Amino acid sequence: MGDQQNAGKCPVMHGGNTQEKADVVAWWPESLKLDILHQHDRKTNPMGEAFDYREEVKKLDFAALEKDMHELMTDGQDWWPADWGHYGGLMIRLAWHAAGTYRIADGRGGAGTGNQRFAPINSWPDNGNLDKARRLLWPLKKKYGNKVSWADLFILAGNVAYESFGFKTFGFSYGREDIWHPETDIYWGAEKEWLAPSDERYEDVEKPDTMENPLAAVQMGLIYVNPEGVNGQPDPQKTAEQVRVTFARMAMNDEETAALTAGGHTVGKTHGNGDAEALGPEPEGADVHEQGLGWHNPNLNGKATNAVTSGIEGAWTTNPTQFDMGYFDLLFGYEWELKKSPAGAWQWEPIDIKEEHKPVDTTDPSVRRNPIMTDADMAMKVDPAYRAICETFMKDPEYFKDCFARAWFKLTHRDMGPKPRYIGPDVPAEDLIWQDPVPAGNTNYSVEAVKDMIAESGLSIGEMVSTAWDSARTFRGSDMRGGANGARIRLAPQKDWEGNEPDRLAKVLKVYETIAAESGASLADIIVLAGSVGIEQAARAAGHEVLVPFSPGRGDASDEMTDVDSFEPLEPLADGFRNWLKKDYVVKPEEMLLDRAQLMGLTGPEMTVLIGGMRVLGTNYGDTTHGVLTDREGQLTNDFFVNLTDMANTWEPTGKNAYNIVDRKNGNTKFTATRIDLVFGSNSILRSYAEVYAQDDNQEKFIQDFINAWTKVMNADRFDLEKLQKS
Repeated sequence: MGDQQNAGKCPVMHGGNTQEKADVVAWWPESLKLDILHQHDRKTNPMGEAFDYREEVKKLDFAALEKDMHELMTDGQDWWPADWGHYGGLMIRLAWHAAGTYRIADGRGGAGTGNQRFAPINSWPDNGNLDKARRLLWPLKKKYGNKVSWADLFILAGNVAYESFGFKTFGFSYGREDIWHPETDIYWGAEKEWLAPSDERYEDVEKPDTMENPLAAVQMGLIYVNPEGVNGQPDPQKTAEQVRVTFARMAMNDEETAALTAGGHTVGKTHGNGDAEALGPEPEGADVHEQGLGWHNPNLNGKATNAVTSGIEGAWTTNPTQFDMGYFDLLFGYEWELKKSPAGAWQWEPIDIKEEHKPVDTTDPSVRRNPIMTDADMAMKVDPAYRAICETFMKDPEYFKDCFARAWFKLTHRDMGPKPRYIGPDVPAEDLIWQDPVPAGNTNYSVEAVKDMIAESGLSIGEMVSTAWDSARTFRGSDMRGGANGARIRLAPQKDWEGNEPDRLAKVLKVYETIAAESGASLADIIVLAGSVGIEQAARAAGHEVLVPFSPGRGDASDEMTDVDSFEPLEPLADGFRNWLKKDYVVKPEEMLLDRAQLMGLTGPEMTVLIGGMRVLGTNYGDTTHGVLTDREGQLTNDFFVNLTDMANTWEPTGKNAYNIVDRKNGNTKFTATRIDLVFGSNSILRSYAEVYAQDDNQEKFIQDFINAWTKVMNADRFDLEKLQKS
């Protein structure tokens, strides 16, 4: 009645679903969220189809922008006063928190898309007042326009801030492309309130490694850990254990973690000098007159001293606008005790600190304030492993600076993919193992001759297509990792993954190695090319002559180029395209298929046509016949869709994730299937795609669409063919 009453007061009919909560499928909360496959399409992008940011940024006057960025650091604004007249600490936090959402489990998050401009991240408690940092950058974005993305600006601001503080960074790359609305594919946790107790994310909160995957933060709305301690209760050793897990989940080891903690807290300060309850709502919750700014502080009065952000109050070092060894000097030079900040947050303060070791007030240099440490800082002192690393840093400041520079570069570039994607004058020459380097491949060989050798090898269509697919399916558009280039499927850990059928894989690779030795083609090229041969043979068997596009030039990575530990998270736990599950999971098989398709950058129709084609080609894991809805296995036909949509059939459950497709008239079982197969008939959206491919007049369309989607998957990591990718 409430909505009807409100409508009665309004002279304008409110017929549009204009609020996020008014989801048309909210009645059925377990419906597949297929929209994640179609976010960031051309309709949301104001730049138009012809715009190519990665080409546009190459025209940027890099030196001019960076000069302006340096000047911005000390160009104070009355509406948001700078700490000690320098915005560097704020800009470092901006960059850190943009990059710090990255998690290695699925490659999602990170700074690569400029997603910090949008909900929910722009309104996370941990991102308090970073809206001000973004507004401070607006004059530069306005000036340089299309030649620099917000995503690049965020990270550049952090780099320039460190340079302004006297630190030499490792390098910087441009090339991050902005998105234009929130990322709807990323799962940030199931909690319905900010900073809900950590217990909800763990099987046992006392065991940090039981935190729900793929999450890499201990509470909703935080980047990593609670700075006050586990669930806000100080205990540095317990916090250390959470720090170790959260940083590992974003691909950092203990040394990198300690370096980042120390280097991040060598400059800048926390803000909690006032009543946190007095702050206004976050940006997404603020009224229109706030113009997208949040956390309004009625007590700021133009003084940086009065800022309230985290609730913790103080600087970590004596000289917070200089990059020095002051963090270690204070942390290890004094004993520390628990205190409450003016905002009521737990923090550690030094006992009997010398007056000259206190940092000066951010507004009034005649006043000195106690430095502080968070529970995570104290963890560096209390935890034996972190303490040993910090002691090494203290003995060798140059080593510390190098470790921090490299860790900061990794933090801010981890989701950019391999080095060939880097742009700009400050790209480091050194190849780093976490960049997944791949040497250039040979293009000086006869593709047709290699195809003939593959065709005469005796391998089946299923073996050729499955091996190519398994090699390419690891690609993640989230962080540009994985894919067929490099042929890492022949190396540890991939060669031993259960989903790759190691025995079958070894047999196929042995054949390919012989062809590679005779032809000069890389194994990576041969793996992909063999998939093309299999598809062309299957199409020919169905009466269609086709040519699968192929671009030579993939290289073969070595064991030395491969970080085994960082590749482990890329192991598929399921592959709906090959109708395989490693084991039964709480998550439905079709949801795991959807997640994989989104990471691979597939649309709904592309996912659909690939499923239909893969089934009839005989690519199922272990040669099972589930979903092979054809009597012509090995021929590229639309039979999967024809039989799935045929009302002469009915479908009977036979067990967990197992179904028979039965003739309605005689009761005979015609085929078997899994949920992955049947969802393309049961889900109304997927069925609409399936019906297209089942039509009598769309057999050729099916084949061409399959080839197009297949080629997209095979070329997903060919960053040397970027222009081709966009076509």
